[in-house]
Amino acid sequence: MDKPSLPDFITGPAAWTGSRMQADPEQWLVHLSARDVAELEAAARHYLSLGRDIGEITQADFPLNRFAQHLQALKDKLIHGIGFELIRGLPTDNYSQEMAATLFCGVGAHLGLARSQNAAGHILGHVRNIGADPNDPNARIYQTSARQSFHTDSADVVGLLCLREGMEGGDSLLVSAESIYNRMKAERPDLLDRLFDPIATDRRGEIPDGMQPFMTIPPLSWHKGKLTVFYQRQYIDSAQRFADALRLTAEHIEALDLFDRLANDADLHLSMRLQPGDMQFVYNHAQLHDRTAFTDWPDAAQRRHLLRLWLSIDGDRELPECFTQRYGSIEVGNRGGIITRETRLHAPLD
Repeated sequence: MDKPSLPDFITGPAAWTGSRMQADPEQWLVHLSARDVAELEAAARHYLSLGRDIGEITQADFPLNRFAQHLQALKDKLIHGIGFELIRGLPTDNYSQEMAATLFCGVGAHLGLARSQNAAGHILGHVRNIGADPNDPNARIYQTSARQSFHTDSADVVGLLCLREGMEGGDSLLVSAESIYNRMKAERPDLLDRLFDPIATDRRGEIPDGMQPFMTIPPLSWHKGKLTVFYQRQYIDSAQRFADALRLTAEHIEALDLFDRLANDADLHLSMRLQPGDMQFVYNHAQLHDRTAFTDWPDAAQRRHLLRLWLSIDGDRELPECFTQRYGSIEVGNRGGIITRETRLHAPLD
């Protein structure tokens, strides 16, 4: 099939650079007022009074008034705007883990439908170092303290709530796929074209029924006037262990290396340190995210710990057919996550 005609330059709010965003935090940093916090806490207490699993929470079960208007505007910012926001000011030090998780999942329910993050059906993920080996091809990088590298997740939106930060490092990094595209189009259009080729990405052992242990999806897709990114370099590299995966050519490797260098360009990416009580939401189809390596506290009770949500959002863009390998269904508002025969949706608190 012929490749679509690609624009020479992409414009719009999602084609931002980190240097511009660093100079203008009002575009992406929101400070909660005491009224906002009280409203969120009241909604969480209401849901906890129902005695149900946090994984079952819905927008109706988490009643908000004024702050619901902000979350509606956030949906628009994620899909049509710059594609990310950091909400600061939750006093999580005062919360039990159940209270923090309920509040976070309730906010997520106002944005979209929570999706499973692993084969076990966890809609609430725990991002922390459990000593996994980052070189193990079946390990999940977020379960280590190593540098992650820029990547996208298996949902429309990824949300994080920081409960505790590490002793050193662990900065959150974001970069615009459209800005990387613009630089590659100007400097090496030949290599940019290679990123629209189908490329194998390892599933890292979480394989839906009837599927191969890898997906074959281009890192970049141009579909109905939008650029969509799908990228995890470590998983692309480890997919080469499978004999029936498409082989990376020298040109592919050169293109992937340039993509990585541009993502790591200090002018293009934005760096932020998540503080306890920060909620970060990122639109996966237009941004990539990363985390620097970190050193944890000696005391296990103080170690770095973030909660994570994967969300599917109503009104989102359509995705190319090849994304069915990743999502099973590409139905807008009901896609994403990892589903296998054993999957049962729930929200573990630890």
